[in-house]
Amino acid sequence: MKTLISKIFKGSGSSSLKEKARQQNKASDIIKSIEEQAFAISEYNVMYGATRELGGYFYFKTFIIGAFKVKTKNGAQLKINGVDFSLNLKTDMDEFESEHTSFPARYMTSIDFQLEETDIAKMESTGIKSLELLTKNQSIVFKV
Repeated sequence: MKTLISKIFKGSGSSSLKEKARQQNKASDIIKSIEEQAFAISEYNVMYGATRELGGYFYFKTFIIGAFKVKTKNGAQLKINGVDFSLNLKTDMDEFESEHTSFPARYMTSIDFQLEETDIAKMESTGIKSLELLTKNQSIVFKV
């Protein structure tokens, strides 16, 4: 994931501005431009994510790349629907903001969600069906 951020902000070189604007519209184009494995996909956004531990606290670190743009001081929720379970995760910090990338109208948003140690196995399993990100007046449904 270390190289993920550098690839997001890296320019595409000789592509025209019109072509760059077209690329941001589809999740498949975002996935092609970043070589990391996507965690979940919506039509216009791609979520990259992994569970992490720091000082005995567990969290789910996400990067959302695409049309999603937000600036909030009220945090967000991530509803995870699995085969035999559902989780409702809240943000680690309430204040976060999307950043521009080198592609027009494409943004990168980093959000960390609080996670209980007992839920780590669920997050790393293949039993997740969908995720719903709720923040401000926006809702995005991701398929895994």
